[in-house]
Amino acid sequence: MTEAFSPEIDTSMTAMVRPDANLDILSGVCLRVSVEVGSTSMRLSALLDVTEGSIIELDRQANDLLDIFANGSLIARGEIVSIDSRYGIRIAEVVTPEGRPPAIERRL
Repeated sequence: MTEAFSPEIDTSMTAMVRPDANLDILSGVCLRVSVEVGSTSMRLSALLDVTEGSIIELDRQANDLLDIFANGSLIARGEIVSIDSRYGIRIAEVVTPEGRPPAIERRL
């Protein structure tokens, strides 16, 4: 008869995390937050013709909400606000994990 393998777990060097643990341990984690106004596809020849004053039509209406990403994952939608001559984003809706499309890797 063979004995079932049962590895022993050494918990002396690891912290046990409870599901209801305080998430303060994550408060120092940095995330890249970006806002997408819109996008378009264009031929390289058209891109090479872009000059100062050119207008590139995007895939959004002027009153559409902007997508807000954290590390490439859609987390919310919002609208542009101006605060003391600086831009900001007012969150209009938070996207639930079930409503998120798969993350798109973005390198900025």
